[in-house]
Amino acid sequence: MITAGDILKEKNAEMVCIAPDHSVFDAVSLMVTRKIGAVLVKEDERFVGIWTERDLLKSSAAPGFDAAATRIGDVMTRKLHTVDVDTSLIRLEEMFLGLFIRHLPVEKDGQIIGMISIGDVLRTSLLEKDRKIKELNSMASWQYYENWGWTGKK
Repeated sequence: MITAGDILKEKNAEMVCIAPDHSVFDAVSLMVTRKIGAVLVKEDERFVGIWTERDLLKSSAAPGFDAAATRIGDVMTRKLHTVDVDTSLIRLEEMFLGLFIRHLPVEKDGQIIGMISIGDVLRTSLLEKDRKIKELNSMASWQYYENWGWTGKK
């Protein structure tokens, strides 16, 4: 069974965080540089929220929005949906679809150790399906049927 921890290990990516007193412009610059769609917001040693591309869209539609003056702490999503490192691939798919989110922080022993995206989960799911199809195809090859022992004699 593939888990969130397996996906995180395969992803091998550093967790990217920003402080809530940084500007939206700082966060956008960081996300563009790192080619990511979300950052965790960390104050002192505690995670206090997440800021995503969707949060940028919502903020930028507000009258008088100024990316350089607006602080991440004022526009971030405060409710963090997290998953345990042992959460199964199918459960992750259900969470992304059911919660309408694109990023999930992964916890181990109550501590956030990384973040996975819906893209990470989709990639893993497709690779797993491909692996299973190849496995089934190898089982159902001509040799498999030839070695059944049926000789055609009565």
